[in-house]
Amino acid sequence: MLIDIIAGARPNFMKISPVIDSIERAKKDGKDILYRLIHTGQHYDKNMSGSFFDQLGIPHPDINLGAGGGSQAEQTAAIMIGYEKVLLDKKADLCLVVGDVTSTMACAIVAQKLLVKVAHIEAGIRSGDWTMPEEINRMVTDAITNYFFTTSAIADRNLRNAGVGDERIFFVGNTMIDTLLKNRNRFIKPAIWDKLGLETGQYLVITLHRPANVDEEGKLKELMEQILIHTQNLPLIFPVHPRTAQTLNILGIGDANLHMIEPLSYLEFNYLVERAKAVITDSGGITEETTVMGVPCITLRDNTERPETITIGTNELIGTDPKAIEPAMKKLFSGQWKKGGIPPLWDGKTADRIVECLLQLQF
Repeated sequence: MLIDIIAGARPNFMKISPVIDSIERAKKDGKDILYRLIHTGQHYDKNMSGSFFDQLGIPHPDINLGAGGGSQAEQTAAIMIGYEKVLLDKKADLCLVVGDVTSTMACAIVAQKLLVKVAHIEAGIRSGDWTMPEEINRMVTDAITNYFFTTSAIADRNLRNAGVGDERIFFVGNTMIDTLLKNRNRFIKPAIWDKLGLETGQYLVITLHRPANVDEEGKLKELMEQILIHTQNLPLIFPVHPRTAQTLNILGIGDANLHMIEPLSYLEFNYLVERAKAVITDSGGITEETTVMGVPCITLRDNTERPETITIGTNELIGTDPKAIEPAMKKLFSGQWKKGGIPPLWDGKTADRIVECLLQLQF
């Protein structure tokens, strides 16, 4: 059995890494399972150097489609053309896609048109926000997926509501948490820790990347001003994209407690997150990691595709209105933030459950 494992962006590689580990163990046990790791080249990320793969024990891709940048349509077309050539040269038995990037949708479409079955890791999650490209990618992918690997009972319900039969839904947990737990004792102290003399629980981490927050200069300025006013003079560590940093400089956003730094590696960033008093973010993935590490998380979004981080975990969705920051920070600093728990099956064994399913399925 040959499985194509598709990855298009850095988070994808972190999500498929434990699956590859599990496949390798199955191979050693004599199971008939092989894989090709296919990097679509959708995102260029300077942090995805050889050290990225070596740090996290991820094998280097077998094939790089080199799809590159461009518009959504240009990326989708380039990925589809590239992956079609791969399958025409040597057909796989299954196309395994993960998450919600353009590569996920594009490769699922190509595979189905060439009669290759599709399995989707992180299937069924929904934000309900059609202005997000990721939401369209999720919906299209799940509309043509054969086997659905889900992270929560909520995702299962979403799929059932869309008419997917229980025999095709497999509640397995979260592979991103597999990677987190595997590497938790290997986190690396970043240079900023000693440079600022940081102490556990005595600083905050912020990440912002969604266009609604960073592309509207007035909104970004007001958000940052409100955050800085209410951090009670604790250091605010902001690993920031250079474009956003430039915007903040133009807007004159600066403060003695604001430390804008280069984006960090996975192991360095999570060292900071694990020891922070709280994280302020608009990222979905970070809300999962803070939930497992028990770190308060304030999410500047109006919706989320990971509601279990709110109903079970440490995350609170406060919206994008800057006025919502003050009450959230008061709640945090008064010690009233919820403790939270860990969602079912977020236990570091998700990949093994996925591979066990794959070995039982008939392609």
